[in-house]
Amino acid sequence: MKIICVDDESRAVKYTLSQCEQLPEISEAQGFTDALEALDWLRDHPADLAILDINMPQIDGIAMAAQIKQLQPQTAILFLTAYKEYAFDAYAVRPTGYLLKPVSQEKLAAEVRYACGEKKAPTPAHIRVKTFGYFDVYVDNKPIGFKLAKSKEILAYLVDKQGSGVTRAELFAAVWEDGMYDRGMQKQLDVYIRSLRESLREYGAEEILEMEKGTLRVRPETFVCDAYQFFAGDSDAINAYRGEYMSAYSWASMTESILSWKTSEK
Repeated sequence: MKIICVDDESRAVKYTLSQCEQLPEISEAQGFTDALEALDWLRDHPADLAILDINMPQIDGIAMAAQIKQLQPQTAILFLTAYKEYAFDAYAVRPTGYLLKPVSQEKLAAEVRYACGEKKAPTPAHIRVKTFGYFDVYVDNKPIGFKLAKSKEILAYLVDKQGSGVTRAELFAAVWEDGMYDRGMQKQLDVYIRSLRESLREYGAEEILEMEKGTLRVRPETFVCDAYQFFAGDSDAINAYRGEYMSAYSWASMTESILSWKTSEK
């Protein structure tokens, strides 16, 4: 497997290359601190995987990924960035994965192996997330029955964040709106999160949720979602949107507005 790593910080390039070179799947690794130079190199050298920073001068990683896909459609894209707010836009170019810096060697290795074809999760169709209209999650076409409505809403909010990490305080502020995040509510929130994890585990879908260092996030690469497909330009998903997105939740109105605006543009 041949890879390229592009980051305007030379230390980041060296670190990523050093981690990748330890993986037996990788036969060649090239590093670049200049995105335009990397694109020129790719015109004559096929790559299986491009590991890209997002916030770069000249051309950002998302725009670069789009150009890579034009040059070499088969090249997988892995975003490696310190800015979690870019996750929403990043999925428009259908990356294999999205990792926040600093990333551990273990996580990087898992993403690289996934790009090689060694699945780290069941095939995406195994788990399907529906956001158009009301929110539901299906495992092998069977809907998950959440024991607590708030647990389901917590998962819905994380899906809306498209893989970005969310702290418990941020989660509480969105889902409870004007509620007071005191010690009692912290404990109550933990009950809902624990119930959510139990429901996912019961249906064999626990891999879609990740908890680390006080933050929660979904792993978009482990499931199919109609909204994610919409933003990726999938015609079936675009045609399926009827102006309603996670209708039960008031915090979803912003994304609903974006979906409707993009529909009006087409």
